[in-house]
Amino acid sequence: MKVMAQVAMVMNLDKCIGCHTCSVTCKQTWTNRPGTEYVWFNNVETKPGTGYPRRYEDQDRWKGGWTLNRRGRLRLRSGGRVRKLLTLFYNPELPALDDFYEPWTYDYRSLTTAPLSDRFTSARPKSQLTGRDMRPVHGPNWDDDLAGAQDHARSDPNLKDLGERVRLEFEHTFMFYLPRICEHCLNPSCVASCPSGAMYKREEDGIVLVDEDRCRGWRMCVSGCPYKKVYFNHRTGKAEKCTFCYPRIEAGQPTICSETCVGRLRHLGVLLYDADAVLHAASVPDEKDLYEAQLSVFLDPDEPWVREAAARDGVPPDWIEAARRSPVYDLVERHRVALPLHPEYRTLPMVWYVPPLSPVADAVHTTGHHDDDPDRIFAAIDELRIPVEYLANLFTAGDTAVVEGVLRKLTALRAHMRARQLGDPTSAALLERAGASAADLEDLYRLLAVAKYDERYVVPKAHTEDSGALMAQHCSLDRPGGVGDRAADDDPLGPQPPPALPGLAAPGGGGHFRDSDGQVRFNLLGWNGDGPAPGLFGTPDAP
Repeated sequence: MKVMAQVAMVMNLDKCIGCHTCSVTCKQTWTNRPGTEYVWFNNVETKPGTGYPRRYEDQDRWKGGWTLNRRGRLRLRSGGRVRKLLTLFYNPELPALDDFYEPWTYDYRSLTTAPLSDRFTSARPKSQLTGRDMRPVHGPNWDDDLAGAQDHARSDPNLKDLGERVRLEFEHTFMFYLPRICEHCLNPSCVASCPSGAMYKREEDGIVLVDEDRCRGWRMCVSGCPYKKVYFNHRTGKAEKCTFCYPRIEAGQPTICSETCVGRLRHLGVLLYDADAVLHAASVPDEKDLYEAQLSVFLDPDEPWVREAAARDGVPPDWIEAARRSPVYDLVERHRVALPLHPEYRTLPMVWYVPPLSPVADAVHTTGHHDDDPDRIFAAIDELRIPVEYLANLFTAGDTAVVEGVLRKLTALRAHMRARQLGDPTSAALLERAGASAADLEDLYRLLAVAKYDERYVVPKAHTEDSGALMAQHCSLDRPGGVGDRAADDDPLGPQPPPALPGLAAPGGGGHFRDSDGQVRFNLLGWNGDGPAPGLFGTPDAP
């Protein structure tokens, strides 16, 4: 067993109001620059809807994620090395710009500088790529609040095979908001799809990142990700993706989308898991067993043997303590009300969702009953405007029993807290049917409704005490006898500024250093191959 730590997120969809504040703040922080005009690390989709990019959930078309071969072993849905080599210069499963959208802005100058006129002045949309006038036809939230529209809802892959169960008429339509970021999966298919090894999963916190020095722009990671949360920067020729705001995580702060969320629906915390069990969990034959298989990977941080194993495997003590206070572990494992997004992709995603619960009281009252009857409350779940089958297609690979259990618990939570506020006795039958005690429901209420800042975000700081040793591997200035070990007066070049980190000083990366003989040399460890490397092939006047 190998114990590792993962920073994970839970979103409560009942509290999302679709304001897109998270999308805008993420855009301003990470992708507000040339080449990333169409890139949204965080976007909020209306469900049912086509999503962003369009129909990204249709893996029969895009071939993202994993599947099992005839021997029951995991393989990339997009194919192995031979197929990737054959499609290296033409990838038929790569989304085009039209599947995302052509980003645009408006001609505000014409609007603000227009002379007085009897006609209304308008600002024409202009492409951010070409600068020409254009007609917008799609966008990252193009079907926002249009769940009942025939052109949008019928294109949702999650409505497949539901038939008449979902009638897209005005009086029967339903909708909810689904915020999406990179899932930072335990078994990321984007990492396995990258031919150059530029995609990697950090060992210390599980965040999936891109090493852009190694990225060669093959874009196999874009097609390999089933959630389509890896993007291609057409200016730099590199892949980019959600970084989970790792500089903030390292400082013990929440992600920018969590920090600015108006509805306070996001929770951040640490999960301990057995890395050796990931492959087995992702390889279970039945897709409906993937949810329970992923839960079996997580370890209870309150168990003494788990804490001992985590300490043995290098998990810092404060991270172990953060895992014990993690709201993510409570919602995912203890209360089991948070579900993964599309577990059938077999990537074991680590961004979880509390499914939305339609107004239960309205559904009960329409039948002429009161909402304190547990039988009537739970029976109303079958009549909710958001079909259980649709939620199951999103979160449990079609297993409606799991979704019904979560909705039962959320329904019992509302009824119990309502009775408590009114001073009514707690219904024992209600608690029994929900499979939870009064203390469990009250703890769940604290997490989902009234949790304070430090209860929603339990993120320990990164440990940087060993970073100096890592930097020494790339810089020889401070070794015994090196320039860093000499007095400034003894240096024939005079006082020198501190050496730059590898990859930051020279135009092509790398940096200069002085060896023990006093000769200035070029550090090739950080060189990216784009700029000159002085002294690499000698000098013309060298003997």
